[in-house]
Amino acid sequence: MGTAAGAGEPTEQNGRVREAVTTARRVVVKIGSSSLTTPTGGLDDDRVTALVDALAALTAQGREVVLVSSGAIAAGLAPLGLPRRPRDLATQQAAASVGQGLLIGRYAAAFARHGRTVGQVLLTVDDVTRRAHYRNAYRTLRKLLDLRAVPIVNENDTVATEEIRFGDNDRLAALVAALVHADLLILLSDVDALWTGDPASPASTRIAEVHGEADLSGVEIGGAGRAGVGTGGMVTKVEAARIATGFGIPVVLTAAPLAAAALSGEPVGTLFHPVRQRPTARLFWLAHATSPRGRLHLDPGAVQAVVGRRKSLLPAGITAVDGAFTAGDPVDLVDVSGAPVARGLVNYDAVELPGLLGRSTTELAAALGPAYEREVVHRDDLVLL
Repeated sequence: MGTAAGAGEPTEQNGRVREAVTTARRVVVKIGSSSLTTPTGGLDDDRVTALVDALAALTAQGREVVLVSSGAIAAGLAPLGLPRRPRDLATQQAAASVGQGLLIGRYAAAFARHGRTVGQVLLTVDDVTRRAHYRNAYRTLRKLLDLRAVPIVNENDTVATEEIRFGDNDRLAALVAALVHADLLILLSDVDALWTGDPASPASTRIAEVHGEADLSGVEIGGAGRAGVGTGGMVTKVEAARIATGFGIPVVLTAAPLAAAALSGEPVGTLFHPVRQRPTARLFWLAHATSPRGRLHLDPGAVQAVVGRRKSLLPAGITAVDGAFTAGDPVDLVDVSGAPVARGLVNYDAVELPGLLGRSTTELAAALGPAYEREVVHRDDLVLL
């Protein structure tokens, strides 16, 4: 998630503004459904206006803002006479098709009062996991920012199937932050910070800063929000913080009413510190923006070679193959207990591999030709999990 601050870096804010926030030029802000809607599911105009006012103040300073907004399904509940968020995908898609227009319309009107144009960007998992789509999504967002528009991103709930859904917009926000090389990610919800337990419990305390996994030891992380109109919860927000800070992006988690204070650098909520250096975009994409199409089971020697010595994966170290993948697809490399230890881009189709397992590349080249001397997964296409 992050590392402790080094020499000369402040480890406590002590009431001062957060420099990581005030110096951020490109900011991604994510807001959840429960922070935008009424208990019955309709959009709350006052909440939308307050959020837009805070973001417009940022753009007035010449800073770039990308808004990742949930709320389409929630906004469509009341107009369709639905008392609660539907469980089946078809009804969710119907609600999203009604609610998305209402949501973007409210945002467009609210930003227009500040002289800002908005652009709607609807994404599915494929748009950030398939590299051609990934680059296209970046170009669209980049051009909107260049034109001084405010991109408003949401999952394309109206067409996404169960197989290509993000599941929550917290992960989407972290991936978008990495996609646009943001300097800061703000996660807004109905809870004011990360707490050691239930915020309503007197025994719980607010966690002001997180430098690494050790700071999360013993923290009880709850599920979906109180309003029951979203899909996330503190679990997804902490995971989103892990993804973003792993790409070198600081994260502030706080409640939506504190958005203006958070964006001003006030020490509200919880600040997650980033790692010192950003990984290569390609390896980050492989680790966090791909879904494995299969699994390669490794023997102990292969696990040691891949994880301990950072070697390429050869056929001799594979004991079994799961899935229906083709060459170039991402696959998980799992140990003898089935736990993923790495993810990589495979050089063979799934149907080719069973006849190669346990055999050396020299043996394969002699029997089948030089094309079979290649690695199953090259170390340059591997990332440890």
